[in-house]
Amino acid sequence: MREIRALIVDDEPLARRGIRQLLEREADVTVIGEARNGRDALRALRTLNPDLVFLDVQMPETDGFEVLRAHGPERMPAVIFVTAFDAFAVRAFDAHAIDYLVKPLREARFAEAVQRVRERMRSDDAVALSRQLSALLAANDASRAEPKPGSHRIVVPTSSGDLVLTASEIDWIEADDYYAAVYAGGRRHLIRESLASLETRLDAGRFVRAHRSAIINLDRVRELRSETSGECIAVLRDGTRVPVSRRRREHVTDAVRRSAR
Repeated sequence: MREIRALIVDDEPLARRGIRQLLEREADVTVIGEARNGRDALRALRTLNPDLVFLDVQMPETDGFEVLRAHGPERMPAVIFVTAFDAFAVRAFDAHAIDYLVKPLREARFAEAVQRVRERMRSDDAVALSRQLSALLAANDASRAEPKPGSHRIVVPTSSGDLVLTASEIDWIEADDYYAAVYAGGRRHLIRESLASLETRLDAGRFVRAHRSAIINLDRVRELRSETSGECIAVLRDGTRVPVSRRRREHVTDAVRRSAR
């Protein structure tokens, strides 16, 4: 049985740990390295020469598609993309027969993706993989060139399935360790996605970063209040108080005013 040398690329330590734990069940797969951003991923691809890469799509600064572009589709090993629900990515991966996993990762789906990699490696059709990745990259580039509104949905995994929240239902979002807590309709939902990733997917005309650990829905802001301590607080319609950092105060104030016009 041929050994498969795997590289894990994800900006979230918890996500990297989860993939590593799932790979412990795959006797022929050995993790040879991890990368926490696109720059480290490119370096690892050059120096470690892995057979398989688990590549996070949504990473700050250099995302998974930019890693693919920089390294070159023709030089890439087998790739399993990992995405926190991204409508374009899922459609594109399906259309180009590219292996992908949606966070949170599920054991059966993970094992299925790894098995497909084994079958592909047995066929040793590197040319076909290069063509698939090149077509995927071209589709992604074309999508980015088209003006489009921010994402209108966030999918929250639950014990009974997936809960789909529309942007209009979301009050605010708070960073919670390696998760994000989404507050909607008086309930708190945890998703395994970074605040930075969510910010890129939400409509910038409706959502704004109040401070490094919180995003607020401008439609939910009832008042921007200056405290005697000099701190600025965004008071939401349900009474929630979200601090606004000094650095972002002017930007948040302008955004609230624009949304009220």
